[in-house]
Amino acid sequence: MTGRSIPGQSSPRRGVKQDRFTRVDEARRVVYEVLRAVDAEDAYANLVLPKLLRERRVGGRDAAFATELAYGVLRGRGTYDALLATVVDRPFEELDPGVLDVLRMGAHQLLAMRVPDHAAVATSVALARNVLGGGPSGLVNAVLRKAVGRELEGWLEEVASTGDEDADLAVRHSHPQWVVRSLREALRAHGHDPAELPALLAADNTPAAVALAALPGLATPADLLGGGSAVEVVPGRWASTAAVLRHGDPAAVPAVREGRARVQDEGSQLVAQLLAAADVEGRDERWLDLCAGPGGKAALLAATAAGRGARLTAVEVAAHRAQLVRTALAAVPGGAEVRVADGREVGAEEPQAYDRVLVDAPCTGLGALRRRPEARWRRTPADLGSLGPLQRALLTSALEAVRPGGVVAYATCSPVLGETRLVVDDAVKAAARRGVAVERLDTPAVLARITDGLPGAAAGSAVQLWPHTHGTDAMHVALLRRAD
Repeated sequence: MTGRSIPGQSSPRRGVKQDRFTRVDEARRVVYEVLRAVDAEDAYANLVLPKLLRERRVGGRDAAFATELAYGVLRGRGTYDALLATVVDRPFEELDPGVLDVLRMGAHQLLAMRVPDHAAVATSVALARNVLGGGPSGLVNAVLRKAVGRELEGWLEEVASTGDEDADLAVRHSHPQWVVRSLREALRAHGHDPAELPALLAADNTPAAVALAALPGLATPADLLGGGSAVEVVPGRWASTAAVLRHGDPAAVPAVREGRARVQDEGSQLVAQLLAAADVEGRDERWLDLCAGPGGKAALLAATAAGRGARLTAVEVAAHRAQLVRTALAAVPGGAEVRVADGREVGAEEPQAYDRVLVDAPCTGLGALRRRPEARWRRTPADLGSLGPLQRALLTSALEAVRPGGVVAYATCSPVLGETRLVVDDAVKAAARRGVAVERLDTPAVLARITDGLPGAAAGSAVQLWPHTHGTDAMHVALLRRAD
């Protein structure tokens, strides 16, 4: 890119003599603010970044540059920290968090973007001076100049060849080491070769395609296809409701703009379709989404239920997320009942009232790191322990709320054993102790009825999807039928 204009760097005003690399451009400032919000406020980049880009009127190439830089830093943070620690003359953990974010931004531009070295360093120094002061900017300048000219792979050979496989993979693929271990165990537990681990970690660092879901009765995937210079939509791979946005803004697709289709990963679409396709015994009129926010699966279920003469009740414990569910359901004829309530209490309050129940349980989100790369740095092993009781309580409530002959789908966006099979095992055993018999359905067989087949998705009686194999989030689904 030497000699060409650089995204994120506007031209100086006419008549003003100024080094364009000593000013702070708005694109990089936005990225810095996103990284600080993610780190200090537990914000989500996919919510903060678009908002700031709109507010600061950053668009076009500058917006694309900011998006690539922000997500690149969030994905590569572990790798960049390991590399930068070798050229910092003080304990890395003692650096100011703001300094760390500027250094990570500089490292990503030097090692993974087509930004000239001098521009990557100078703009990082200018940013540090502007937001942190003169002292920190000198540190940023000194550190990044030591990184200039170094190739990523050669650098990794120095710091990620210790012989400790998990530690080396953690640095190479920018995942916390405990996540690497958990994913290795998950592959093995769900019938895959642990040798697939590098491919899985690499897939986590590959931006996910934008999938669209056509709501049954309101749109078909064929309605979404086509486009032009502004947008291109092609058929989906697995789900009968899916299409894939190749490029452009989803809002440019009329069905999306009108609420007849939604942005939703194909794996999430398959979760809703699996529950809808499972055989129930007897009536099929009342469906329940026990953890409905933000509403993607609820919208698919509500539309499917409406087409069969059934109706969905959507439960969400947080009022603001319940409003998101109402918005998601707005286009569905007859809508659904959206209730602000604790899903853990529904089974006791409405025992044996529902025919189909979805438990899309809160989880670590380690199956969706392509979309929310910051989750890997936000989560800790302790989260598995704290979320486990909630997941078990929600599934227990669902098994109480479903009637005999009805079906429950337990789903998580995580392949980790402690959030998938072990939760189901414990809930089924606990139900048996209460005198409630629960049958594990052949979920892979149900999946085979609704798609042409997903090789490698079977995980015993459950289904486990994988980003490196199926190109979806790592959704886990187990279908259960209450037998008495």
